[in-house]
Amino acid sequence: MAAKSSISDIDAQIEKLRERRRSMIAKSAERFARAATKSGLAEMEIADEEVDRIFEEIAARFRKGERTGTAGPTTTPRRPADDGTGTAAEVSHDC
Repeated sequence: MAAKSSISDIDAQIEKLRERRRSMIAKSAERFARAATKSGLAEMEIADEEVDRIFEEIAARFRKGERTGTAGPTTTPRRPADDGTGTAAEVSHDC
């Protein structure tokens, strides 16, 4: 019966880890929701695909910082510099 006890222990550990994972995901989501609300981003109408792309760029920027030891901006800008003469569609909505 020792094997069943061991399997039960493993199952209990797995369930604890699943709950810990759920909790970490919820805390992370709350953190990003607070930042989006604070910055006004939550009130903007931005397509999910655009939000996903922006967050991928932010993640890449900070991953690069982890490798080099800094979290500074990337060397190439995401969009060309705005000289103030662009159309409304070309104007950056970045905060």
